[in-house]
Amino acid sequence: METTVEQRPATQAGHAPVQEVIAALSAHFGERLAIGRAIREQHANTITWLANEAPDAVVFVESTEEVQLVVRACARHGVPVIAFGTGSSLEGQINAPQGGLSIDLSRMNRVLSVHPEDLDCVVEPGVTRKQLNEHLRDAGLFFPIDPGADASLGGMASTRASGTNAVRYGTMKDNVVALTAVLANGEVITTARRAKKSAAGYDLTRLLVGAEGTLGIITSLTLRLAGIPEAISGGVCAFPTIRAACDAVILTIQSGLPVARIELLDEVQVRACNAYSKLDLAEQPTLFVEFHGTEASVHEQSERFSEIAAEYGGGGFRWATRPEERTKLWQARHDAYWACLPLKPGAKALATDVCVPLSRLADCVDETKRDIEEMGMLAPIVGHVGDGNFHTVTLVDMSDPQDVAKAKDFISRMVKRSLAMGGTATGEHGVGQGKRGYMEAEHGAATLDAMRAIKQALDPQNIMNPGKILP
Repeated sequence: METTVEQRPATQAGHAPVQEVIAALSAHFGERLAIGRAIREQHANTITWLANEAPDAVVFVESTEEVQLVVRACARHGVPVIAFGTGSSLEGQINAPQGGLSIDLSRMNRVLSVHPEDLDCVVEPGVTRKQLNEHLRDAGLFFPIDPGADASLGGMASTRASGTNAVRYGTMKDNVVALTAVLANGEVITTARRAKKSAAGYDLTRLLVGAEGTLGIITSLTLRLAGIPEAISGGVCAFPTIRAACDAVILTIQSGLPVARIELLDEVQVRACNAYSKLDLAEQPTLFVEFHGTEASVHEQSERFSEIAAEYGGGGFRWATRPEERTKLWQARHDAYWACLPLKPGAKALATDVCVPLSRLADCVDETKRDIEEMGMLAPIVGHVGDGNFHTVTLVDMSDPQDVAKAKDFISRMVKRSLAMGGTATGEHGVGQGKRGYMEAEHGAATLDAMRAIKQALDPQNIMNPGKILP
């Protein structure tokens, strides 16, 4: 695992170009340009164990034109710019290793238009997924991508997020129709129209989705929407082993059962959720499942899943049919990260993920679980296993060098295992600073050179979120 990131040059904090940019922007932004230490640190890495590398200033923008104003000022002086949504990314994407300005997009939070007949909408990047779904509720529509945190939609696009519904509805890559972005030279581009498909030119939408702000800053998004299902059925099922649970998932997907969500929690994570979220689940490897559709189809799907689960020793299936029951279960799943922290008071939680082809899911999870036990780690497993993606939350005593070294080794082994099985170093957390060291092993030198050529063409000064993605 790569944990060493560029350190800010010793002269950066007082670097004249940065101060010139701050002075130039102050007249326009006034109190919306902040240089206090606390607010700068809040706009750097706050969740993961990577060091907090604060920007030199934070500017709160309210329009595409203001993003242009900031980017052009920074471009004139070669000063870095880092986009900030809600700060929920997990691999140091919002750190400022070379200083510069953090552009806070949280005030760009308007739903610009909704087109129910076309099942799409246009939003600003600071709109959060919960805010959008509240707005859409009366139209009978919802935006299905659900990474757990109430992340901003611009940030979700930038990290190519997915989450619990991805097995049915796809990831951000599949649900962003078009976007508007400010490039490193201050120019604004719109990557596509609202048509559901196009064969016209390069797919710049998908180039910028997942670019983590290294190629441009997103200022609006056109998103696909889905109809709120007529019926939803969900429940939990415990299994004798983690491999049995994974094998049940594999057969469920391979059978073509249209499951909407299927989540794995190992027995350690179940114990943590029981304590944190006041549940009473059996402390065994457990699947959380949910089906969307008509009353008849949901009933049929639920019955078929019960049969598959039974084949692998799944028992005590508990269906949650009332909305409040389902909400409590899924809120517990979304709170899994916070539930882990009391397991090792004072420890830092390192949440990381990998993703493998579905056929290798059981092997990868089982071997990872064996590693955790043999290395004496405290690292609950939880995952969106319907698409081969799972996470560990490794609890690390940062004051103990041996514990830190062991955690690094464990994460490195997990990533290399995924790559050896045809998987990826990150299924949805993104690369940021934390996963850069695995990029060449995953993609190869020639592919990285192509990525660098794109970066050089669009950002020749390397001012757009430098120090991220590319090693």
